[in-house]
Amino acid sequence: MPYRSTERTRQKKDAKRTAMMQTAVRVFAEKGYHAATIRDIVKEAGVAIGTFYFYFPDKETLFVHLYEETADFLLQTIYQAVQSRAALPQQLRAGLQAYVNIALYEPAVVQLLLVGGVGAVPSLAAKRTAFREQLTSIWQEALENALAAALIPPQNVRRAAELLAGGFDEVILNLLNHANPETEAGTAVPEMVQFALRAAAYVE
Repeated sequence: MPYRSTERTRQKKDAKRTAMMQTAVRVFAEKGYHAATIRDIVKEAGVAIGTFYFYFPDKETLFVHLYEETADFLLQTIYQAVQSRAALPQQLRAGLQAYVNIALYEPAVVQLLLVGGVGAVPSLAAKRTAFREQLTSIWQEALENALAAALIPPQNVRRAAELLAGGFDEVILNLLNHANPETEAGTAVPEMVQFALRAAAYVE
């Protein structure tokens, strides 16, 4: 009779894998890709080094996998928030609030995506480009809808979205480095919304 793992065994394995990956995000964010070691990850996660190699052949494979998963998480969260609103001001507010919430409660995720992936491993270059493209596209779609409704004047919405995406990221990164990020976040979202609406020349 062939061996079959029980549901409880699978759950334990999944729990170890999840704990290891959550820890890896923090370790990579704190130390950077090159300084972080597999031993750092397994020690902080409380798992054996063999557990690491059971799931991943090396550090680079883990890092790329983490980058993909965290990128999907961030993009989906922001996109759903934007799509839950109809008008540009509310779309910007909802999307940026979602972005800020992730930055406050999962700062390692944002650090990994905006900083940790830059020049870390060559195999990540295309994935990072795809992430930046998708993030920009979220803001571009919102601007395109406003343009179609004649709520903003004719303009290059692609270029505008690129400028907004870069500006938003800079504010988010500075927010994470602030002494009181929670307090600062209260004014950051409305200020970013006002800036974006002025930049796009939005008309009520």
